[in-house]
Amino acid sequence: MAATIKWWQQAVVYQVYPRSFQDTNHDGIGDLKGITAHLDYLQQLGVDVIWLNPIYRSPNDDNGYDISDYQQIAAEFGTMADFDDLLTAAHDHGIKVIMDLVVNHTSDEHPWFLQSRQSRDNQYRDFYFWRSGKGADQPNNWESAFGGSAWTYDEQTQQYYLHTFSTKQPDLNWENPALRTAIYQMMTWWLEKGVDGFRMDVINQISKLPGLPDGPLKPHSQYGDARVTNGPHVHEFLQEMNQRVLSRFDIMTVGETHGVTPADARKYAGNDRHELDMVFEFQHLRLDNSQHGFGKWSTRKTPLVALKQVINDWQTGLAGQAWNSLFWNNHDTPRAVSRFGDDRPMYRVRSAKMLATCLHLLQGTPYIYQGEELGMTDAHFTDLDSYRDIETLNAYRDLVTDRHLLTHADMMARLAASSRDNSRTPMQWNATENAGFSDAQPWIKVNPNYQQINAEAALADPDSVWYYYQQLIKLRHHYPIVTLGTFKLLLADDTQVFMYERHWQGQTWLIACNFTSETISRPLHQYLTADAKCLLSNYDDCQTDTLRPYEAWVYQLA
Repeated sequence: MAATIKWWQQAVVYQVYPRSFQDTNHDGIGDLKGITAHLDYLQQLGVDVIWLNPIYRSPNDDNGYDISDYQQIAAEFGTMADFDDLLTAAHDHGIKVIMDLVVNHTSDEHPWFLQSRQSRDNQYRDFYFWRSGKGADQPNNWESAFGGSAWTYDEQTQQYYLHTFSTKQPDLNWENPALRTAIYQMMTWWLEKGVDGFRMDVINQISKLPGLPDGPLKPHSQYGDARVTNGPHVHEFLQEMNQRVLSRFDIMTVGETHGVTPADARKYAGNDRHELDMVFEFQHLRLDNSQHGFGKWSTRKTPLVALKQVINDWQTGLAGQAWNSLFWNNHDTPRAVSRFGDDRPMYRVRSAKMLATCLHLLQGTPYIYQGEELGMTDAHFTDLDSYRDIETLNAYRDLVTDRHLLTHADMMARLAASSRDNSRTPMQWNATENAGFSDAQPWIKVNPNYQQINAEAALADPDSVWYYYQQLIKLRHHYPIVTLGTFKLLLADDTQVFMYERHWQGQTWLIACNFTSETISRPLHQYLTADAKCLLSNYDDCQTDTLRPYEAWVYQLA
């Protein structure tokens, strides 16, 4: 193994959405003790890091991404003592813990904002964006990512404040040095407590274009909006953060960066940039967006050729210069097997394993979203009352109730395919009531298929998706080629097969994945050597020129 390898380059991260992981205090909401209770499970799976979605004090307008106190634990999750116990226990299990850092905005109930709205000359006023309107109009025409204007009028000081998300999530003004210092102090406090890094929420939005000029795009449009993302001072801010905080600790950082290209990522996470360790890109998650102006609200399937091109661009574009993060799904996206695979009972397990093979053998740090290792599926809710997500409910009101652009039936189909709540249903632990998540009514409905898909059943089945993930994690830990090898895309224009090679120090691995429910023929033997060895397959054997439905295999060629 190369001497310069970083621990997080060889690691596998498991994302925990605490609200939906495990309830221990009988209120229908997951909590910190519930995470601690399942550390044996995570250790057995083989993961190295857990990333916790926000657990800070919050009014929960956006499920914790509206923080009212960065240094207190939300009551529904437990206490700071519970967190300390979790951190200690995780470390005892050989598992690191990274926190969700949300510093583009706070809650409107955060003390900074409560102070800032007291008067125009309050010392915290400039922690946020307060602006006068243009006559009867708002300061500019920006829209919130959650729908409607990005400005809300405040009667007390007769100015508007900026919120690129919900009205209860005012944006922070990073141009203010005092604000930055306060954030760095808070980050240092957590790192000195022993946390192992941060996932940074919408971190490429912390620098807005000076003057806040008009512009038609929302922050999360396909390519990002230069007025609110990748702003002129964002790298300056991140380099300062790195110098004053991050570089002082042996940690990992990953930035959520909507609208970035590989060229952008080389700036955010370049080996010599002293900013972040890696970023989350979203180009591969935009490929199934609506072609008729409805953004993410779409029932389209991702075209495989375009998906391969995006992954190739990132694998080759960052090679040797920056580091990739690898993920199919998270708390903001539909379930991987429903979106990219096939969640019908006859294909769910096979396609879940195929997707895992395709992703985990790329170069980068893989992220497993809770339940992904079970092949959990989208919720397939059929009534609007089942949804809890603010973005989902706002979109329905906008597109159906207010503007009448879509019918109820059409929008419900789009929500079933695209809502963030698809990934937020409770973790399915066993076949008992509420999937073993809680003995109280869960905050959101449990997926009805929990009796067939759950951790207890998976652990009892040697051929389950769970054990396949365990195998993939072992491959990454055992073979340096998975971490260090270069990537070469094959069959770039094939609409059914994703095939690539990894190369390292004279070794070659060949990975082939059938993304369809069809049995297909390809002359794949031409890529194999006489002594090729099959390392892994999601069938009982490795075939070559015939790929069965959702088949995936890995050959070691030399």
